[in-house]
Amino acid sequence: MYKAIIVDDEESVREGLQHHLDWQAFDIEVVGTAQDGVQALALVEEVLPDIVVTDVRMPQMDGIQLTKQLSARNPFIKIVFVSGHDDVDYLRNALQVKAIDYILKPVRIDELHEVIESVIKQLQAEEQGRLRIADMRSKLSLSMPLLREKFLMSLIKDGLKYQPDQVQERLEFLGLKLPVDADYWIISVSLDGQKELAEQQTEASRQLVSYAIMNVCQELIDQYMGGYIIENRDGEYIGILWSEQADDPEDGLYFLATEIRDNLERWLGVSVTIGVGERVNGLAELPLSYSYAREAVQQKWYLGGQRIITLDHYASREDEYPRVEHGSNDVFVSAMRTGDAAELKEELRQIFGQWARHRHKGVIYVRNITLEWLLIANRLLIELQIHDAETDSKEKELFERLYRLETLSELEQAVTGYLLEICEKIRDKRRTKPKNAVERIRQVIGAKYGEDLSIEKIAEEVFLSPTYMCFFYKQETGETVVEYLTKVRMEKAKEMLRDPAIKFYEIASKVGYMNPSYFSKLFKKHTGVTPSAYRNEVL
Repeated sequence: MYKAIIVDDEESVREGLQHHLDWQAFDIEVVGTAQDGVQALALVEEVLPDIVVTDVRMPQMDGIQLTKQLSARNPFIKIVFVSGHDDVDYLRNALQVKAIDYILKPVRIDELHEVIESVIKQLQAEEQGRLRIADMRSKLSLSMPLLREKFLMSLIKDGLKYQPDQVQERLEFLGLKLPVDADYWIISVSLDGQKELAEQQTEASRQLVSYAIMNVCQELIDQYMGGYIIENRDGEYIGILWSEQADDPEDGLYFLATEIRDNLERWLGVSVTIGVGERVNGLAELPLSYSYAREAVQQKWYLGGQRIITLDHYASREDEYPRVEHGSNDVFVSAMRTGDAAELKEELRQIFGQWARHRHKGVIYVRNITLEWLLIANRLLIELQIHDAETDSKEKELFERLYRLETLSELEQAVTGYLLEICEKIRDKRRTKPKNAVERIRQVIGAKYGEDLSIEKIAEEVFLSPTYMCFFYKQETGETVVEYLTKVRMEKAKEMLRDPAIKFYEIASKVGYMNPSYFSKLFKKHTGVTPSAYRNEVL
């Protein structure tokens, strides 16, 4: 409800204005009257009205003087003048002191009604405006953390994009204490195992952990240095640090990083790796320090997690390390095919050791090579017909894990364990099934010796790779597949040579040789005599 007072030196006018208008209809309460400006000022101080209806001409202090003083004390009070017809000059002055309207005496109720209605609309409009401003200020206050984070992130990624005075103004507005020309460092706090943790937690739990991490980091920053911590993305928190220490501020920096790592593990049970950026001068160079911090923390892949990593931790040699190219994994493939777990383990140890010492290729290169190994292992399982549902499930799980693993040692452990398990399956297969495989090869040769039979065709018939088939057949029988094929063909040729009706070129064709001369040479090499001499001996 609004409050109004009436000021007039005539009692009848005061009574008439107070009682002949339905003020309640406008949600207005007349809280007092005064007979001149002096009394009115005292009454205003007491009741704090929203509306003052006042005469222009009054003793001691007239309406215009009253209005000037009221406007100076409270510019939001609405003034309505009541004036006689001969007060035109006064009315002009009234307009200069921003009275909202005037009414001529004698006062007509309908005219007063319209004026008060207009006053109420202005009061309501102003009140809505004030509410909007208050609401915006409230929202601005609530969004201040987000505005600070956005500004700090822009400093980290883009540096200064404003004039020095604008930067200072913005820092003051956001309530940030960041000297423009101080020495700064960026640290990147990376949550170890973040991808796997994210899969195990609810969104509420993730947000709670993130909030707790930032609180711990900020408290320690406030304690040991100056600066702020912000969340860049899930699992990565960026610290903007500066120090007022004159001597060896780096000591305080590394101590702070150690405290952050140890306290996060102690109080929250989380492991983090912290990359420390280069020391830079001024806010404009923050992106440079940030790039070093990000580069440092990425070395977690090689060095392992829960570390504090600086540039000098990973200065690598300039020489290029040996590449593991497609098709050149001879030792690896041989060990897998033969089921030699010891040789496979040693080969993997040497390769991963090279990657740990020489880091030119990075995470993507290493991951791609390990994926190639898994594909080779999968192909061997299919060739040997030992690819079962359990192996398929483990392979799928490992493929998914490869993109979540954050260190080279984790990758080595996961891949080596899986490949050794596959190697054991292949070795067991070779130990328990070689006789059957030899028999299948001999059956194929026995049935198709008369065709243009190559090693590749035999291997395809028995579902083995040509290299592996030749290797294990020689190991199991002491002779090669080609030697056995030739022996079978020569024995069949001997049988046919006992029949004089079959010509020599027909025999050559029937045992798989299109060139009779070549057949004759092989026959002599195998038996010691030519086909014709052999026929003469047996007939």
